[in-house]
Amino acid sequence: MKVFYVKNMVCDRCILVVKQLLDAMDIPFKAVGLGEIELARDLEAEQEEEVKGKLAGLGFEWLDNRKFIVVERIKSAVIAYIHHGKNDGEESLSTYIQNTIDKDYSSLSSLFTITQGITIEQYAIQQRIEKAKELLLYDELNLNEISWNLGYSSVQHLSSQFKKLTGLTPTQFKKLKNNLRLPLDKVGTQPEAP
Repeated sequence: MKVFYVKNMVCDRCILVVKQLLDAMDIPFKAVGLGEIELARDLEAEQEEEVKGKLAGLGFEWLDNRKFIVVERIKSAVIAYIHHGKNDGEESLSTYIQNTIDKDYSSLSSLFTITQGITIEQYAIQQRIEKAKELLLYDELNLNEISWNLGYSSVQHLSSQFKKLTGLTPTQFKKLKNNLRLPLDKVGTQPEAP
């Protein structure tokens, strides 16, 4: 039984697609989560290569490099915290990441910054802004509720970060009616707005 890490698995649909792939290939698994596959048994080298190829064909990347595995686990933890309701308000993002990965946060933070060129905090802000875009487009919550749900101290703080990253205020963004959202796996790879 071995856990493998996969880049670009950022949503429930990604998990479903990978489960379907493993089922179709008759590969038993114990669990599939954001960025992780826990197999019920080890794979033979030929079968592992086949899985890697099929995952790549679906836009996923099988990770072998330990540093990249840790970075992807950090990204998955940030996404889970912000987009998938793991932010219950009882622990900070840094504590959540540290507990999820079971490593010291300062070493995780250093590794992330060195390999990604941005801090975990900057990445988290970018993910929060993508979540804010999603919530604005759904038009079910007002800006106060969105701000509160995303852990901002005020609407002004959210609006300031939103404008800094997108070049638009939340209201301007909402009026555009265009989907200017980034896929979650592309957040942190795009330059910020001027």
